Amino acid sequence: MLSVFVPTASSLKKFDNVEADALPPNAIWIDMKSPSPGEDKAVEKLVGIEIPTREDMQEIEISSRLYVENGARYMTATLMCAADSQAPRTTPVTFILTDHRLVTVRYDEPKPFALIAAKLARSCSPSITGDGVLLELLDGVIDRCADILERAGADVDAVSSQIFEPSAERGHARTYSQILLTIGKKGDLTSKVRESLVSIGRLISFVTVETDAGRWSKEQKAQFKTLQRDVSSLTDHASYLSNKITFVLDAMLGVVNLEQNNIIKLFSVMAVVLMPPTLIASIYGMNFKMMPELEQPWGYPSALIAMLVAAIGPYLFFKWKRWL
Repeated sequence: MLSVFVPTASSLKKFDNVEADALPPNAIWIDMKSPSPGEDKAVEKLVGIEIPTREDMQEIEISSRLYVENGARYMTATLMCAADSQAPRTTPVTFILTDHRLVTVRYDEPKPFALIAAKLARSCSPSITGDGVLLELLDGVIDRCADILERAGADVDAVSSQIFEPSAERGHARTYSQILLTIGKKGDLTSKVRESLVSIGRLISFVTVETDAGRWSKEQKAQFKTLQRDVSSLTDHASYLSNKITFVLDAMLGVVNLEQNNIIKLFSVMAVVLMPPTLIASIYGMNFKMMPELEQPWGYPSALIAMLVAAIGPYLFFKWKRWL
């Protein structure tokens, strides 16, 4: 599917599902989502570049993701998709910058693309080019990563408060499996965001280094520096959040171990408390003829009293030692 953006007086006019043989020559942004072979050829003919395949976009080497070919700059970054769902994922997106036209190739729906398309369709500079669209997209992607990290941080704080709440407030049964599942999901989401930020940071560095100095205006260079600072700070925050998730996970496992130890301790104390009464009952349960106590009327109550005292004694001793 092809979406083409053409500049107008104060916005970009969007054409969805454009036929391959009807591409407007004045398009400054061609967004290719899951393109067919015919669409690839049509864009290659209009722009004069080669469109990378999906397999090419999934390469992880820097030389396969960031390179210059026939005057066009190919930049592939890993972006977040479906971050608000139960199954967040990452997808490679290729940005091709040639002359002052931008071509994007993707096989998923990163949220910033729809947001930036709507924003530019409402209002933008009449002189906007593919360079400006690239800056807007990168800014939107970074903002999206920041939003995801903020929500993940809030969720981790909520889990942390559940784990470290005072013991007096733990009257309700808590499902540790759900907490562990939440921690695992947030850890996976944070790692994906960090992967995305690293790839975006490399892309921005490539653009600013490889592109000729006269291509960018003073304002655009300043915006690139701002984006680099944002990526650096968000990467540091993602690393901090990953460390915090690891700490919360370790604390969670520690709390589980402590509660398990308390349960085992309770069973051990009960076993020790019941051991002397059991011994007394075993002795008087033996079938020996010469046991005078069995012939006396006070034998049975005496045995019961002895078993009770034998049970209370160890319990009071444990309380005195503060083992309970």
